[in-house]
Amino acid sequence: MKQSIPVIAKKESEFSAEEVEPPSPTAQVEPNPPESHPLFPEYIPFPISRNERGSLRISSRSIQFLTTYFPGATKQDWSSWEWQIRNSFTTLDQLRRVFRLSDEELLAYADIEGNLPLRITPYYASLIDPYDPVGPLRKSMIPQQAEKIISVEEAADPLSEDHDTKVPGLVHRYPDRVLFLVTGFCSAYCRYCTRSRLVGDQNKRHLNLEQWERALAYIEANPQVRDVLLSGGDPLTLSDSCLNYLLKRLSRIPHVEFVRIGTKVPVVLPQRVTTGLVQMLKRFRPLWMSIHFTHPDEITPETAQAVERLADAGIPLGSQTVLLKGINDDVAVLKKLYHELLKIRVRPYYLYQCDPIVGSSHFRTPVSKGIEIIEGLRGHTSGYAVPQYVIDAPGGGGKIPLLPDYCQGKEGDKIVLRNFEGKTFYYPDR
Repeated sequence: MKQSIPVIAKKESEFSAEEVEPPSPTAQVEPNPPESHPLFPEYIPFPISRNERGSLRISSRSIQFLTTYFPGATKQDWSSWEWQIRNSFTTLDQLRRVFRLSDEELLAYADIEGNLPLRITPYYASLIDPYDPVGPLRKSMIPQQAEKIISVEEAADPLSEDHDTKVPGLVHRYPDRVLFLVTGFCSAYCRYCTRSRLVGDQNKRHLNLEQWERALAYIEANPQVRDVLLSGGDPLTLSDSCLNYLLKRLSRIPHVEFVRIGTKVPVVLPQRVTTGLVQMLKRFRPLWMSIHFTHPDEITPETAQAVERLADAGIPLGSQTVLLKGINDDVAVLKKLYHELLKIRVRPYYLYQCDPIVGSSHFRTPVSKGIEIIEGLRGHTSGYAVPQYVIDAPGGGGKIPLLPDYCQGKEGDKIVLRNFEGKTFYYPDR
């Protein structure tokens, strides 16, 4: 028997005037509306013609989910990133129409007030097994009771980003680069989010043009800054015109050599990667993009096409994966993910040890597990498929790489080395 879920939409009054989200769903939106944003009413939007918003292919799985749970919507609706955000799953009732929730999930949601809110796009929800409460994508998105267990070593801001914040939204920790938190909004909220203290909370992360300009002024005044990472929240949830504004401003700062964008949008909202967006981004070279992939189940025809559009535009793509207990802490799982990523021209870059945020103990693995995984990859697959395993040191120590112990010491004037097969070799060190 078919279940149906009503179109999930907020009223216009529920959106903050400063919140970085798409246009109000109550507005009369044309099939291919011009880009606009309340942050910049005076700003001339980047022009997007109708045929530049070319839709991604829709997989059979997506079509089945659309017809089952959104019977009043069209394929054109499904292909719209604005529709995906407006119709995201944000309440328990919406979840229960699709997923057979376990008692633990029901209890977790009942006490979600004050914690990271729920948000899953319809597209990403279509990838989640509705019956398996321990499915990898499901555990990463739907609240669990274990989030209520707080260990003494956990903190809301374990990386001490607030300590290194020079102006609102700008973290300057490393000498030559800054982290620019341009929005607090994500199209989907990962339960292990390092910035759960900020994202999804309208009271903590309002952004406006004045704050952006203060951050840009700081960058302009510090000539040692050559690398700017746009993050948040997720920068790709900004409109094309907002992104164009930021990238144009950064491109005019002589000492900024390149810009990076950190995002999960191609994974949870591939519809956002329109041809118009890509054409705008390719104007700002060198521009790099780090995409947050978690599991091979995320590699779909839609995601593949989205990242290939970015790669075709000459944007180098890297993958950043958080190591998560019971989700991807397995050599075979990560090897499959990394192989699939290379096939779509995404280079595995970082494997992150999960940060000790509040309520994250059920996600964190021992560090030995991460080293075991790297050892199970190095020499057993292409070097391009082996990321760098790092811990972002609590307290603001920055990223510290970890490797298996391949250097066994020194004998005379020779270095003793162990290879991936456990065999010993000697290298002259004179």
